[in-house]
Amino acid sequence: MAVEYSCCGTGFFVHIAIAIFLVLFAGLMSGLTLGLMSMSLVDLEVLAKSGTPTDRKHATKILPVVKRQHLLLCTLLICNAAAMEALPIFLDGLVSAWGAILISVTLILLFGEIIPQAVCSRYGLAIGAAVAPIVQVLVWICFPVAYPISKLLDFLLGEGHDALFRRAELKTLVDLHGNEAGKGGELTRDETTIIAGALELTEKTAKDAMTPISETFSIDINAKLDRALMMLILEKGHSRVPVYHEHPRNLIGLVLVKNLLTIHPEDEVPVKNVTIRKIPRVSETMPLYDILNEFQKGHSHMAVVVRQHGDTEKSAGESTAHVRDVRVDIDGEKLTQKKSLKRNRSLKKLKSLPSDTSLHRVTSKSKKWANGVHSEILQFDDNSLPSLAEEGEAIGIITLEDVIEELLQEEIFDETDYRDGNH
Repeated sequence: MAVEYSCCGTGFFVHIAIAIFLVLFAGLMSGLTLGLMSMSLVDLEVLAKSGTPTDRKHATKILPVVKRQHLLLCTLLICNAAAMEALPIFLDGLVSAWGAILISVTLILLFGEIIPQAVCSRYGLAIGAAVAPIVQVLVWICFPVAYPISKLLDFLLGEGHDALFRRAELKTLVDLHGNEAGKGGELTRDETTIIAGALELTEKTAKDAMTPISETFSIDINAKLDRALMMLILEKGHSRVPVYHEHPRNLIGLVLVKNLLTIHPEDEVPVKNVTIRKIPRVSETMPLYDILNEFQKGHSHMAVVVRQHGDTEKSAGESTAHVRDVRVDIDGEKLTQKKSLKRNRSLKKLKSLPSDTSLHRVTSKSKKWANGVHSEILQFDDNSLPSLAEEGEAIGIITLEDVIEELLQEEIFDETDYRDGNH
């Protein structure tokens, strides 16, 4: 039979103090279970690295405690259960059995569940950081019982619960943080648009961002740079113009418009007698991120998008192996030659010239379009020009501006776009 304590005695106040302690302790364990377990390691790592100074301090304290989540969960639940089970024992000496049950249920429900969980759900980070040393001690006290159970949970459910957001989920999360969502976010519309564009860039290919060949302005390599053609090039306003051979879909290089400043229209210099630079060739299925990375290497800001057929489809590195820089010496001077480590397959198409005229120079650059591909100055004639079947059919042109537009998800207009009304 339980010992009853009369009011105002020493035992009475000791039991009252123990009952209050058990209620508060059970409430703390219940609140920490909700507050600490609701924060993933990813959330805490983000706060520890980029949160406010206070949040960084709190997250740094909590991370070691919640690192083993199942062990922490078992510890908190064991302590909470122990406190709730012990409470009726101490109340039984103060009131009758039914009164002990009624009071314990009421106290636990109100002060041990509702209020602590409501507070910890709001201030769980600060409370968790404040009691982190205490929780660590409890983990060691409950370790003999909690550790086997936690290992069983690790085996059945897996150790990690750090599910990262997928791309679609990240986009939605960013949108919710925009100031247009009305939820108090700080991100502007442009910021959310750029972030969403960056997340989508890996899913888009060259075909999605290219300018179709039918809408591309290009010039024939056999054309003459007379006044009409020069005026047309200036009216287009492009900084570089693709050059084709025999057919517009057989693009072999590009001409920088600034290199035409020294050419007089009255001389009607053929296009093939001016500097024709290398134009990379990429597959229509090449991701835009890969194209952006290649543009960053500085070799070219324009590439030809070619259609791939069956087994002819190649990887990004292979698709650029055909790239070459074709330049013609206007004055007919002899060029020196330096052997490169790797020869492009297209060099086989060059006409074998006598030793006194076939010399050409290969200059290596710190920035290359692809590994092993060197910038070369070549001399060629009509017999060395690639045909459409050899080089692959061009279906469009893609530039650095096209990739940036996909990133911004907005059109970039310059003065020529406004004037001509096209891109």
